[in-house]
Amino acid sequence: MTGFDVMGGVELTMYAAIMIAVVSIVMGRDTAQRLKCAVALTGWFVIVVILAATGALHDQPGIRSAGLGLAVVVPIGLMWLALMRVPSLRHGLDHAPLAILVGVHAVRILGVSFLILEASHRLPAPFAPAAGWGDIIAGIAAIPVAWMVHRQTRGWRTALAVWNLYGLADLVSAVSLGMLSSPGPLRRIFTEPGTGLMSTLPWLLIPGFLVPLLATTHLMIFHRLVKSAPAHAFIGKKQPAGF
Repeated sequence: MTGFDVMGGVELTMYAAIMIAVVSIVMGRDTAQRLKCAVALTGWFVIVVILAATGALHDQPGIRSAGLGLAVVVPIGLMWLALMRVPSLRHGLDHAPLAILVGVHAVRILGVSFLILEASHRLPAPFAPAAGWGDIIAGIAAIPVAWMVHRQTRGWRTALAVWNLYGLADLVSAVSLGMLSSPGPLRRIFTEPGTGLMSTLPWLLIPGFLVPLLATTHLMIFHRLVKSAPAHAFIGKKQPAGF
């Protein structure tokens, strides 16, 4: 593990802590529920750390790419199922402040790490530049979009929809390129060194924890936009305070 890996681990852990805190606060109706949410997310984080530290995915060439894909898709499916089926979480889904759900994506400017890893010949193109610049753009754009949503300026719904679509598409693109570049049965891009690094510590925290959590917030935003559309047909019209 290099010095940059250690620094990356610190940054990713801080980002994960921010995500856990924000999601727990906005999804919980009271202190007890927020604590339960934080414990569940922290437990998931620990599991990913253990998988990365033990090389559970990295040391199995036959399942690396498929394993990374499952590490992203399965948590998203489980979280969305919980949001739909658990009443307290469904309440959080319908009432979490949209501006906060957008603003938390600002930390995606840390996507610069992908560019540094590519420059160090530790990650390949097109995965690294696509994931890096995609995250940087999404992270920077999240700041003015969150402000527009909070102030409900004219055209905020359109800006939110466009940003949200871009942000989710960026994650899908990065995961797809990562799987196609990773050693395993799904590999179709053979540029070296491959993306096997993403299954090691600390970088597995990105596809194994942060990407599923970020993707779920994008789905939450889409849910809210679709749900509110029939009652608010005009772009830029004020929404109720709870929206």
